[in-house]
Amino acid sequence: MRNRSEKETRKQNMNGIINLKKEAGMTSHDAVFKLRKILGTKKIGHGGTLDPDVVGVLPIAVGKATRMVEFMQDEGKVYEGEITLGYSTTTEDASGEVVAETPVLNPLDEKLVDEAIASLTGPIIQIPPMYSAVKVNGRKLYEYARAGQEVERPERQVTIYSFERTSPISYEDKLARFTFRVKCSKGTYIRTLSVDLGEKLGYAAHMSHLTRTSAAGLRLEDSLTLEEIAEKVEAGQLDFLHPLEIGTGDLVKVYLTPEQAEEVRFGRFIELEQTVKEVAAFEGERLLAILEKRDNLYKPRKVLI
Repeated sequence: MRNRSEKETRKQNMNGIINLKKEAGMTSHDAVFKLRKILGTKKIGHGGTLDPDVVGVLPIAVGKATRMVEFMQDEGKVYEGEITLGYSTTTEDASGEVVAETPVLNPLDEKLVDEAIASLTGPIIQIPPMYSAVKVNGRKLYEYARAGQEVERPERQVTIYSFERTSPISYEDKLARFTFRVKCSKGTYIRTLSVDLGEKLGYAAHMSHLTRTSAAGLRLEDSLTLEEIAEKVEAGQLDFLHPLEIGTGDLVKVYLTPEQAEEVRFGRFIELEQTVKEVAAFEGERLLAILEKRDNLYKPRKVLI
């Protein structure tokens, strides 16, 4: 009985970030729902949606760490996948119905392919796919798509920090395939990036495979499945919970004096020798607050302890 109450107490005091390996066939929402049951806590959020078919890192915030979700979402994400040239689909990935076919009859010039890839780096404009959760007039685009309706989709600017081909181009059944790695900002659709690359090369294309290998500073090789987390919880091991500090991602870190920390706790402006828009402010080794620049001073945007 005592062991059970100790477990319950541990569950109630859960705070931290989980490096979840989301498996294919479940939505990000499904993963959060299942984790709520496993952990016995309602205060859970995720740091960046993954399509149901995509495997990979899904950062999960628990307890006090849920206040870090927006910053976890902001950090760049890394994906590895495969692009197929030769046909496009309704969903821009392998799960959709074929829309257009452009047989690849001759080998491609790899130099031209790499130049086309390079042209899609930096800030680019994307139009979200019809099969996506982007909302237009209060409805998700995939709801229009399933009803057979086409609507005007809003353009969005995203940033592709790096985009490279990671394999030779292979040919089979009048199709061309190659693997890639991309680091990008939040809101980027890799499916759409694959289609846009195909267009630049003069072929209908789709994303035939995708894995998210990194997000919010968490790596795929260190991630745990729902089953592995459930086993650890059952054994009373909570070592899968990472400290809040990991959720600061790419934010510049500043270390405050005791006087500055006191001012921040009271929500007051402080002076820092920084020029960036936002910083993660530490008191010793602990994350105290996220500060945002206001003119020449920094104001607490979120105080965490």
